[in-house]
Amino acid sequence: MTDSHNTLPPPCNKAPLLQRFCTGLKALGVGLLLGTTPIAATADSEEIRLPELGDSTSGVVSRQREKELGQMWLRIFRSQVKTSSDALLQQYVERTVKELAEYSPLEDKNIDVVVVSNETMNAFAVPGGIMGVHTGLFLFAKSEDQFASVVAHELGHLSQRHYARSLEAQRNSTIPTLAGMLGALVLAATAGGEAGIAAMTATQAAALDSQLRFSRKNEQEADRVGIETLAKSGRDPDAAGEMFEQMLKATRYYRRPPEFLLTHPVTEKRIADAKLRAQRMEDVAPTDSRDYHLMRARIRLASEPTPQQAVKRFQAELNGINDNEDAARYGLALAQIAAGRPDTALETLQPLLDKEPSKAAFILARADIDLVRSDYSSATKRLQYALDRNPGDHALIMGLANAHFKAGNYLAAERLLAKYSRVRKKDPSVWYLLAETHGLAGDIVGVHEARAEYYILNGVFDKALQHLRHGIRMTKNDYQTNAILEQRLKDVIKMQEKAKEL
Repeated sequence: MTDSHNTLPPPCNKAPLLQRFCTGLKALGVGLLLGTTPIAATADSEEIRLPELGDSTSGVVSRQREKELGQMWLRIFRSQVKTSSDALLQQYVERTVKELAEYSPLEDKNIDVVVVSNETMNAFAVPGGIMGVHTGLFLFAKSEDQFASVVAHELGHLSQRHYARSLEAQRNSTIPTLAGMLGALVLAATAGGEAGIAAMTATQAAALDSQLRFSRKNEQEADRVGIETLAKSGRDPDAAGEMFEQMLKATRYYRRPPEFLLTHPVTEKRIADAKLRAQRMEDVAPTDSRDYHLMRARIRLASEPTPQQAVKRFQAELNGINDNEDAARYGLALAQIAAGRPDTALETLQPLLDKEPSKAAFILARADIDLVRSDYSSATKRLQYALDRNPGDHALIMGLANAHFKAGNYLAAERLLAKYSRVRKKDPSVWYLLAETHGLAGDIVGVHEARAEYYILNGVFDKALQHLRHGIRMTKNDYQTNAILEQRLKDVIKMQEKAKEL
């Protein structure tokens, strides 16, 4: 369920730009791993003066510059890691981040969200409004409030501009750069915890101490802002302390600690501080979001070695102990679909549909049953009906486009995706499917244009330029399209040049 379209990362030794990042990773060692603001908590009395617009911090890195660099960082990051193409999961994470951002002190609340297909427990924030979440965070956080506590913490880093302030505070020492952050997070998303720990232990203690002295305050501040954001959003602020406690236990009982701890170490004092902060907030009754458990079911299915094993696990949960009965039933239905058992899946899913027939997650699962049965007409009608009642729903749009694609209705899929690509311009999954659809619909210029946009979003600029040049050659007699492609070619050349500054 969380397979990725992002299968193009060139090896470091074949891409000059990416080779710089890989080289930087080896050279900077722990400096890269600490680029996302590591930490142990300090006393409440150690408050920090927040930066003002026009101060020296803004002079080092302006907000506009952060935004530009953040977008470039995201493109190159995507070229190196597997990102989820699960539209339902992407939509859930985006909504959660957006809801929390509304209650955070962020000035610019427009956050670009990337969901990384990786079972390690990790999340990160990158200057310029980038939020990353590993699918493993869902496996580790037992409730939506716990999940939200990690997201709110990362929003705290963004709202307080910790990256820019690190540059200001460490002008004359090794500073966490965006290239460093890229190297660290690529390592976390590909090599895993053991490689990260090895990199940390290989670094001199003096360098580590230099990073921590400033970062402790950053982390304390992100804790404070994150817990306040949780409470203001109506979520349980105690969830932050609970999540920290689970992380600390993981360091004691598991061979490999959560990836998140490489940049956010947890201590007993930090847990106590989080609990104390939560006690100062108004009481909020803990909630147990069913939607969160539905998303967990999707990720847990993907983490099983085979659909058959997933069927056994969800069946056992449905008949026994589970976190949420609807989620256990939903996971079982998805596993049965994946195992090629549509009739059994429909029997499992039907009680959920009877209870909530307009729920997008259930409608999409029902359409998947139609598709497994090769009943394409029913699948597309079902999804179109749902979309008419929920216009703009990302998961339903992508589900309908995919159903049209599988049915061979390429022109219908093309019309839907071409329109949607103008709304959701920065989503690689949209451009990927649009390129495939253009090809089968016979629009070769459209193929080159869509593939160029896909490669741009994934930071593979050479490939993007290739497709744009092909498109330009094919549109010599179409002035308007030719001019658009020519301009896009110039844009990509500028992107290449700016990438060198990262």
